[in-house]
Amino acid sequence: MVRLPYPTITQGTDGYWHAYVVVGQKPNGRADQRHVRRKTKDEAVARVDELLAQRRTGAVTKSGRAPTVQAWMEVYLTDVAPRRCNPATLYDYRSKCRNWIYPHLGKTRLDKLKPEQLDAMYLAMERQGKASSHALKVHRIMTRTLEVALRRGLVGRNVAKLIDAPSGRSPKMAFLTEQEALKVLAATAGVRNSARWSVALALGLRQGEALGLRWAHVDLKAGQMEIPKQLRRRIYEHGCDGSCGKKRGADCPKRSQGGLLLVDPKGKSERTLPIPKPLATKLKRHQKEQRAERKAAGEWWQDGDYVFAQNDGRPLDPRQDYQAWVDLLAAAGVKKVRLHDARHTAATLMVAQGVDLQVVKVILGHTDIRTTQGYAKVVDELTREATDRMGTLLMSDEGPDLADSDEDDDPEVA
Repeated sequence: MVRLPYPTITQGTDGYWHAYVVVGQKPNGRADQRHVRRKTKDEAVARVDELLAQRRTGAVTKSGRAPTVQAWMEVYLTDVAPRRCNPATLYDYRSKCRNWIYPHLGKTRLDKLKPEQLDAMYLAMERQGKASSHALKVHRIMTRTLEVALRRGLVGRNVAKLIDAPSGRSPKMAFLTEQEALKVLAATAGVRNSARWSVALALGLRQGEALGLRWAHVDLKAGQMEIPKQLRRRIYEHGCDGSCGKKRGADCPKRSQGGLLLVDPKGKSERTLPIPKPLATKLKRHQKEQRAERKAAGEWWQDGDYVFAQNDGRPLDPRQDYQAWVDLLAAAGVKKVRLHDARHTAATLMVAQGVDLQVVKVILGHTDIRTTQGYAKVVDELTREATDRMGTLLMSDEGPDLADSDEDDDPEVA
């Protein structure tokens, strides 16, 4: 490799300091040369050194003025993220950009962004009472968008990777005990779509995955089901250029169409799961009941092939599905937990029964085994709590005083 001499830095008649730095080669074979123009010599030297460092690492930024953080984020959210994110995730990204990233960093040029600015934003979030998990989500958005910018030559480094990510401490996991889960299943007797809850507690499907399940992907003879899609609600978005003045897209006069749609499962977790025999029996019974509903509905039936549907064949609304879960918990007389906690319940029970963590990972569709290991830690904590309670019961002052007992005095020995 030919070592090029250090670029000459000279002061021009305009009073500025100039230098020309060759950073690589253009597609046409010509040298890719950048013109440096700065007010002081020190500033010119700093920029020359920056370009030379980029040349050494191969991470040379594109020529021209870099966009602002807000301008690049809008490009990312409009043209890049939709290929890998579902509408609900995009809505969440835009919300965090609007509330945090744009006010703090939006006007900063992308190539001028410093790690300290990210630290300051996360500190501001903490001081305003935001959970660390909220700050962690913002950090992940910044990390991803800056990584794409780096690959496209807009920046020379990803500054989000130069700082410690917010801790993102998760709230304590909630779930039902085995006895509570059995009470819930018992309460489903006579309830329409009762198999919906058997699937939730046996396989730990996410709500969208269960509601998006279709008969074409359920093979009761082979005893397995595929999870290729999930049902999600399309979030209303602004149909204007932001001129309506409304904060929420749902309030925009020209809002986009909302409704339910099938999207890829979270975390690329398309998977095939075995169906336990008792669950297969319940699904067969459910299928028979649904066929009777279809016959009764006649021409009113809207065939979407959904396993769990309304009485006219349309998909179940996630809000109604959640309310059905709340009502079921009340009927079973157990504590109120989120619908997503049915998934935690399934995972915890599987781990407690000795199912290998790798198997649990596949069933739940986790992309990282560390997420699955979190359930093992919960089971360990529960086991420790149980043994501690037994220890307290047996070793308390109110228990039998073994030290003063005469049980060691064997009359035959004496």
